[in-house]
Amino acid sequence: MPEQDHNAQEAQDGRLMELEIKLSYMEDLVEQLNVSVYRQQQAIDVLVEEVRNLRRQTAPAEGATHMANLRDELPPHY
Repeated sequence: MPEQDHNAQEAQDGRLMELEIKLSYMEDLVEQLNVSVYRQQQAIDVLVEEVRNLRRQTAPAEGATHMANLRDELPPHY
């Protein structure tokens, strides 16, 4: 019986070690993914700000073009 207990303990220790190794790899992967998500969010923030700036720049130009087109049109009685 003591040898069976010893073998069972070794098997359990082996499984525990495998789980600890897997957990370690998973923790590392989660950290890598967190860094990736953080960098992607930074890039998204930059792109969103660029889109806002472009909208601000094009909004006055669109309005000016529309106003110029209205001025060029003749009233219906001409």
